[in-house]
Amino acid sequence: MSALGLTRRSLLGGATLVLIGSQARADAFPNRTIRIVVPWAPGGVADIVARLISDRLTAQLGQPVIVENRAGASGMIGTDFVAKSPPDGYTLVLVTASTHAMGPSVVTTTPYDPVKDFAPIIQVTTAPAIMVVPKSLPASTVAEFVALAKQKPGQLNFASFGVGSSAHLAAELFMQATGTRMVHVTYKGSAPAIIDLMGDRVQLFFDSIPSALPHVRAGDLKALAVTGLMPTAAAPDLPTVAASIPGFDFTVWQGLAAPAGTPAVIVQKIYVEVAKIMAQPEVKKILVDLGADPVSVNPDGFAAYILRENEKWRRLAKDAKISVAN
Repeated sequence: MSALGLTRRSLLGGATLVLIGSQARADAFPNRTIRIVVPWAPGGVADIVARLISDRLTAQLGQPVIVENRAGASGMIGTDFVAKSPPDGYTLVLVTASTHAMGPSVVTTTPYDPVKDFAPIIQVTTAPAIMVVPKSLPASTVAEFVALAKQKPGQLNFASFGVGSSAHLAAELFMQATGTRMVHVTYKGSAPAIIDLMGDRVQLFFDSIPSALPHVRAGDLKALAVTGLMPTAAAPDLPTVAASIPGFDFTVWQGLAAPAGTPAVIVQKIYVEVAKIMAQPEVKKILVDLGADPVSVNPDGFAAYILRENEKWRRLAKDAKISVAN
C-alpha cells in the first residue's frame, strides 16, 4: 500500500475515533450536578427564567440542575465567573442583553469578552420595551410624538433609570432614528420615573411591559407602541415603533451560555433539552406574563445575534458618547 493510502486511512481512522469519542462524551453527559449561574439577585426576571429551566432540566436529564446567584457589578461578577470556569458543560450562565451587549458597550472595561469567552447555547426570550407618555400629552401615536418632539427640540424630557441603562439606550436609539433631541432625566428605578411621567414632568419613558402596562390600563398613562420589530404577545393590541419608523428594534433578551471551548456535542445536547422546555405551553404563558416572548434560537443563531447586538450597541454608545465607569 502506498504512503498516500496509509495517510488517508490514518486520517479517516482518526476522524472516526474523534466522532466516537465526542458521541460517548455526549452520551455520558451529565453524570453530576449542573449549575446555572444567575448574575443577579434572587427574585428578578432572570432568576425566574433560570429556575423555570433548571427545574425542568433536572427531570429531563436525570441529574440535579441548580441555580446559583452571583450578583454584583451589573451582572459582570457572575458572568465573569462562568467565563473562567472549566468548559465541560457543568457550569452555565443565564446571559442577558445587559451582560452580553448593552453593558459591555457602555462600561469602560469588562473582565470578559461577551463574544469570545462564551459558547452560546440557546436564546430563550426576547422582550420589547413599551413606549409610554403622559395621558395629557398631545400625541397618541409614534408619528404624532415625533412631530411634537421636532416642534420642540430640547424641550421634552425622557426618563431612564440611569446612564447606560436599557431605558436610556432605547431613548438614544429613538432619537437617532427620528432626528429628535430630548433631555435625559435619570431616576432610581421605574417607580419614581412613572410618578413623574404621570405628572408630565417627563414626557417619554421606555419601560418594561409588566411595569408600565398596569398604569396604562388604569388610564394614568398612554402607551404609544412596543419596541420590537414584531408585535408581542405580552401587549398584543399595541403597534410597533417599527410600523412608523422602519427598522426600529429595541429588545432585551435572555439565554444560556457555557464557557468558550465547551464541546459542541454537549452544547447541542443542552440546546435540544432546553428547546423542549421552551415549547411547553405553561412555560410560554409564564414568560408572556413576565413581558417576554419565548424563543428557541439555536447555538449558531444565538452567537450571530450576540455579535450583531454588540456591534449595534457599541456603535450607538460611541455616537451618543455614552460611557460608564466600572
